[in-house]
This record gives sequence, C-alpha cells and structure tokens, in this order.
Amino acid sequence: MVRDFSLFTSPGMGPTPDGDPHAAVACAHDAPSIFYSPNNTRDGRGTWVITRAKDQRRVLHDTATFSSHRSIFASALGENWPMIPLELDPPAHGVFRSLLNPLLEPKRVMVLEPAIRERAIVLIDGISAASTNCDVMKDFAFPFAVSIFLHFLGLPDERLDTFVGWGKDLLHGEGVKRTAAARTIVAFIDDLAAVRRKEPTDDFMTFVVEAKVDGRPLTDEEVRGIGVLVFVAGLDTVATAIGFDLAYLARNPKDQQLLRREPDRIGLAAEELLRAYSTVQMIRVAKKDIEFEGAPIRKGDYISCATMIANRDPAEFENPNTIDLAREDNRHTAFAYGPHRCLGSHLARREIVIGLEEWLSRIPDFRIKEDTAPITYGGHVFGIENLILDWS
Repeated sequence: MVRDFSLFTSPGMGPTPDGDPHAAVACAHDAPSIFYSPNNTRDGRGTWVITRAKDQRRVLHDTATFSSHRSIFASALGENWPMIPLELDPPAHGVFRSLLNPLLEPKRVMVLEPAIRERAIVLIDGISAASTNCDVMKDFAFPFAVSIFLHFLGLPDERLDTFVGWGKDLLHGEGVKRTAAARTIVAFIDDLAAVRRKEPTDDFMTFVVEAKVDGRPLTDEEVRGIGVLVFVAGLDTVATAIGFDLAYLARNPKDQQLLRREPDRIGLAAEELLRAYSTVQMIRVAKKDIEFEGAPIRKGDYISCATMIANRDPAEFENPNTIDLAREDNRHTAFAYGPHRCLGSHLARREIVIGLEEWLSRIPDFRIKEDTAPITYGGHVFGIENLILDWS
C-alpha cells in the first residue's frame, strides 16, 4: 500500500515552465483508492492519500474519527495553537463558526460586491491604459484578491506588496524564511488586535476583539487564531484561482470567446474551473486506530484529502481531465466538504466571478505572450506565477 507519490516532489510538482500540476497529480487515480505516501507534507511527513471523492467526503465529514487540528501554521513556530475555526473540532468548531458566519454569509457578500467590482475595474482599466500586456499575477490577481482582504480587515492598500511577500514566504518558502514569515504575521495580528481594542472601528478585527463566546471574551490566542486564518486564507488562494483560470482561457480561445459572447455562463464556468484547478490539500489526523478501505490507519497518522485529486476522480466526474464549461451538477470539493467547508467560499466565489467578468469585458482577445512560459508548482497549495498575457 506504499506508493512513491508526493504533492511536493513527484514529477510536475516542482516549479515547471508551462507546467500542469493538476494533470500530473491525476496519476494518483492509477493507484488504489487509498495508499501510503512516505513524504507528502512540507516537513517530509508521510500521509495516507485518499484518491476517491466519495472517500474524501467520508473522511472530511467524520470529525469524531479524523481531527482537523494540525497546527499547520503554529507548527512553523514550534507551537500548537489552532487557526480558528478551521483547526477546531466539534463542538468548539460550531461555536466559533456560528460567531463568524454572519460576516461571510451570502447577504454580507452582496453588500461587499460593489466595492469588489470597483476594485477590479480600477485595476483592469489601469492595466489596459498602460500597455497591451501584463504579468497578470503581479498586476491584477494578487492586487485584486489581497486588496479585498485588506478592505475586509480594515487595512489600507499601501502595505499590499508587503503582505503578499509575507504570504508567499509562509506558504511557499522553506525553513528559516517560512518561520520568519510566521513570526512576522503573528506579531502583525497581535499588534492589530491591540490597536483595535484601544481604537475600535467598523471592521473585522474590531468585531473579533469585541466578540464573546459562551458569555466570555475571546482569549488572546483565540483572537490570534482567527486573525491568522483570515490573513492566510485571503492572501493566496483566490489570486491563484484567477491565475489558473486566465491561463486556461488564454490557451483555449474558443472557450474565451464563448464567455465573451455569453457572460451569463461565467458563474457556471467558474465552478468547472474551480473543479479542474483546485489548489488545496487538506490534512486530517486520525484520533484512533481504524481500518479504512482496507488500510490500517493508526492514531496520529496523517490523512491527505487533496482537492486536486478528488476533483479529477473518474468515478465522480465524467471525463474528469476535460474542462467542460457547461458541466452541470458539479459536486466539486474545491472549498472542502462537511463541517469545515470553507467559511469564506461565498466571498471567494464572487471575487473569482467578478474578476473574470470584468477582465473579459475590458481586455480584448488575450493569449500567453510569445516566448514566455508561466511557472506552475505543486505543494500544499498549488500555484502559478509569471503569467504574461498579451492582447496586442
């Protein structure tokens, strides 16, 4: 049951010009439905790899057997506090999710939508006025997604580049660089919380420091756990999704033209692109010894539920490696599944759809600039960089 497989080191997972890590990782479906990978985390730990979507849903739903608490951020500091609510198990998870849900529910996202669209328009019009090509990750995807997150936290755009740098070092850096980024982010969140306690405003962090659960104020560690999760979640994933989507459309002009002619399709198309270009590996920790689909999982073992594998499962999706922008009944797990399904998914969806709508309506036919090759990579969060689009 042991396979030579890793989201970090298998072929196609390292930085690769014109790479396609999602297609490369689909090879996992040539393996049994569950196998053991001796090296499948950033720090070189082994995981059980769940390859079937139905089995991943079973793991992600069974919080009594599989814990979500891995201290994925705090471990970089040699500490063991959870990002909240992601790394809390029920019943504590439900308490904090109920607290934070009103801030990210669909009605709240609708209120934010005009500001999100305005930000997209300003960025794209600036790009269009300046040139007929751009590095879409540097000039649009990251500034767009991160500025929305900064607006949510109540922070100005001036430090956008700094925050993006911290996020890249944390999520994609190694060793000393990752630890240093984690310390910097913790210090920033702690300082921001202290400022908001003294000078409250109408923003997310003020809500958190003034919130109560079970009739008591949140502890400093709980405030930190929430702040760090929002910071990390807002920095990378939406920008990366927009990057993969625009790279696909640049390489597939017929689908690009289809969405230009029929922009009402963009919402459905975005779901298919989320399926095909899912970016996050979720890890669970076994709370007890259990046999799962014939595998002898022991207490403390890591279990990998990689969204990019589940969403290319041929038992779940017809022709999973074909991107069909009209695909219906798209039960992808790009935002996870079960009680820990991404709390920010409604906001992320609207950011992606609005970003595509405004890009397609304001930028003429685009392609990847000749003699350039976007670099893709695997890992805990898949990514793309150096994506130069040209519409000259």
